[in-house]
Amino acid sequence: MLASANFYQNFDITWGDGRGQILNNGELLTLSLDKASGSGLQSKNAYLFGKIDMQLKLVPGNSAGTVTAYYLKSEGSAWDEIDFEFLGNLSGDPYTLHTNVFSQGKGDREQQFHLWFDPTADFHTYTILWNPQRIIFYVDGTPIREFKNSESVGVPYLKSQPMRIYSSLWNADDWATRGGLIKTDWSQAPFTASYRNYNAINACVWSSSSGSSSCNSNSDNSNSWLSEELDNTNQERLNWVQKNYMIYDYCKDTKRFPQGLPAECAVNSLS
Repeated sequence: MLASANFYQNFDITWGDGRGQILNNGELLTLSLDKASGSGLQSKNAYLFGKIDMQLKLVPGNSAGTVTAYYLKSEGSAWDEIDFEFLGNLSGDPYTLHTNVFSQGKGDREQQFHLWFDPTADFHTYTILWNPQRIIFYVDGTPIREFKNSESVGVPYLKSQPMRIYSSLWNADDWATRGGLIKTDWSQAPFTASYRNYNAINACVWSSSSGSSSCNSNSDNSNSWLSEELDNTNQERLNWVQKNYMIYDYCKDTKRFPQGLPAECAVNSLS
């Protein structure tokens, strides 16, 4: 495996009092949740742009009320953030994959999906591509969402704040499953999510001492990810996912935005 996949070298388990564990010589990481506490991790490095993969296997069975989050986030009150959140469900009902993008502390850009597979049965790869032009969320190499740089219409873009990778597993049964109607069944605890094959070889590591980031020019295809965009095939795949598996799109929620949809919606609707 890539040297970057070692969790000991790349991550700290930051909370959970032993509920987060690094196993198999650093190749596997698990986070657990019980009635007393969840658990979480963060990357040792911060990044300013990157294409970052993580393989996750989500909480199986009755996971209602639980949320597994995997995201990039900067510090401070006007933070930037790129979110994958997996909202648990009753056995046999699909997980909801909740995505969001924050720029300078403003989010409210939710798109939600069901997946075309059972994310608890095996590991699947969840990728965030973040370059100066766009952010693309991928699942097993299939794009599900694109957020384009919309500075031309006055929307701040995520381009100057380095972000760390975080993940956590916690109880959110006040809202996570059917708006909070379904509560966590603690008789099923502990709930466990598993992580492997983290890869940030295509990412620019931030140095706080120099105030700049350095990109690994030895990575595959040099740094093609820095200008990556969706080709025709991937645009068709994105359209397929959004047509068949998207269950909520803030850019179509006119009731929520009676004064008009957010400015970036027009930019992001252009393929």
